Amino acid sequence: MACAGLLISGCRGFPGRSAGNIFTTKGSSSSMGYFTYTSITAIALLTAFSGGTAFGQKTSAALDWSPVKAAAYLDERLGWWMAWPKSARDHGTFCVSCHTAAPFALGRAALRGPLGEPSASANERKLLDNVVKRVRLWREVEPFYPDQTSGLPKTSESRGTESILNSLILVWNDIPAGRLSSETRLALDNMWALQFRSGDMNGSWAWLQFHNAPWEGDSQFYGSALAAVAVGSAPGNYQAEPEIQAGLRTLRAWLVKGMDARTPADRVVLLWASAKLKGLLTQPQQNAIVDEILTRQSQDGGFSMSSLVGSWKRRDNTPLDVASDGYATGLIAFTLEQLDAPQAQPRLKRALTWLSANQIKSDGRWPASSLNKQRELSSDAGLFMSDAATSYAVLALANAPAR
Repeated sequence: MACAGLLISGCRGFPGRSAGNIFTTKGSSSSMGYFTYTSITAIALLTAFSGGTAFGQKTSAALDWSPVKAAAYLDERLGWWMAWPKSARDHGTFCVSCHTAAPFALGRAALRGPLGEPSASANERKLLDNVVKRVRLWREVEPFYPDQTSGLPKTSESRGTESILNSLILVWNDIPAGRLSSETRLALDNMWALQFRSGDMNGSWAWLQFHNAPWEGDSQFYGSALAAVAVGSAPGNYQAEPEIQAGLRTLRAWLVKGMDARTPADRVVLLWASAKLKGLLTQPQQNAIVDEILTRQSQDGGFSMSSLVGSWKRRDNTPLDVASDGYATGLIAFTLEQLDAPQAQPRLKRALTWLSANQIKSDGRWPASSLNKQRELSSDAGLFMSDAATSYAVLALANAPAR
């Protein structure tokens, strides 16, 4: 979610990244031990992201992009976000934003394999520490946007949104270890406690509404689909645990009931969730969404958010950017990689080629523009859409088989 609801993009160069430490390992400190641990970490991450085995699979070395520059961009951007006064929250924490922080946690982890990193970057560690702190202090920390200062029902919306993002980020971090940490279980417990249990919203969660697309404009479906991604991705077959079956049944029912009325962008995230959460969609339902999305691919091989948001209009009445962008192309390519959809493979290859050719060489980002109004592209806030675009482009390319 965006502080002040800003969801935009821009252009600027950034310095290099730093390294931190999240995983530890026992045994020899020899170069062979380091190589083995790095390889295992990379394989575990790739397996989790792709939904299938990474053994014996050539990855994105055949694609012409720079993981080093992508990492530098993402690390710098999260550093800026953590220090930005508008993102500050109580207890020395910061807002876990939909546009910068949450996608960063997913995409930056995917770069550890291509970069040969055995552990998280320094800013990954800071984000994880922030999330863990807020999870542990869940009953003490204030919501991101309290009712008292932001109006009803912002407390409920903030809690629902944060509970899902916290769960997704911590689940993603646990995947290489193959088991849930106590903090991740607590985050998931916090999330389930906030699921609606009656009425039209039964099975879903409250989600922040700032009338900003794609993450805070009528986006409750998107948020609940992300909850399904988190549960379905959780290691240790968490989705089969008896205690959560009632909640899963109502979540599946709510998502399927509402999917035809949602934007294509929301259905892409539902498609991703269906690759992780058993029984969410049938194969024909998956195929129907895949076929619909593929019709929206541009001649250049990319996808544009303007074709995925239905009748959405910018509030300054300027036209939406119809050019292919990194967010739409990265998210769709990554999602298609999760599925057994042979009909999508030629189109997926074209999307990956577009991503490979459209990384900005000067700073490592993939471009994406605001759906809400024209923004100054060189501003810090003007980069928010590109933050998410870069994370999803990285996820897609890090999973890409050799061409």
